[in-house]
Amino acid sequence: MNLKTIGLFFLLLALCQHNYAQKITLSFGEEVQLEDLLLSKKPTKNSINWLNVNTAKDTWRLNRKSLICTGLPIGVMRSEKLYENFIIHVEWKHIYAGGNSGIFVWSDAEPDSIGRLPGGVEVQMLELDWVKQNTKDGVVPPIAYVHGELFGVGGVETIPDNPRGTRSKAIENRAKGKGEWNKYTIICVDGTIKLAVNGKFVNGIRNSTIKKGYLCLESEGSEIHFRNFQLIELPPSVTHISQIVKTIIQ
Repeated sequence: MNLKTIGLFFLLLALCQHNYAQKITLSFGEEVQLEDLLLSKKPTKNSINWLNVNTAKDTWRLNRKSLICTGLPIGVMRSEKLYENFIIHVEWKHIYAGGNSGIFVWSDAEPDSIGRLPGGVEVQMLELDWVKQNTKDGVVPPIAYVHGELFGVGGVETIPDNPRGTRSKAIENRAKGKGEWNKYTIICVDGTIKLAVNGKFVNGIRNSTIKKGYLCLESEGSEIHFRNFQLIELPPSVTHISQIVKTIIQ
């Protein structure tokens, strides 16, 4: 096999992988415009389409009204469209102790080659036993890890409301353990995020350097279930092009 043939082979392989990543995987959750929700007797609700980015074909599956993620391999599934200002309601539960997952908002949906996760602001979803399982040299990580931490990744910077370094920690421990449903309300407006965990606002960040991007659901090593994913899209802000991620061409 000559060099030209080898080069053509890898080019075709890359194109195939790219096309696979841009293919709509499934529809999960609903979105509605705020004005329509407030003023219309029958607001129009549209399904949210999700595209596999770097996980396997069987990582994500629908089971009645729930979305099930196996957790393997590590990676994400992204929304078809970009979102700027919005409110998300979502319920989630881990199946195993120490499970790890989350939602990325304002994400570029471009995973790095090592960690396999994209840039954006992560809304952490950890099972309560995670801190015990990640004890090192007798030091247990802060319990705030598992109650809805917020933090920028992939170069995205934020100002934390409740600082734990560059991250923002929850001011009250409200998350439930494996097998129990948790409720998150995530309000994202003009670079500010407020997070309610099981009915109470406990965390937030502000001044995000990115204000418009994709949503990404995270697969990170352990099975997690999602349900009742509802998104209310709010009016846009005056946002500079530098604060918007690049659109991924399908």
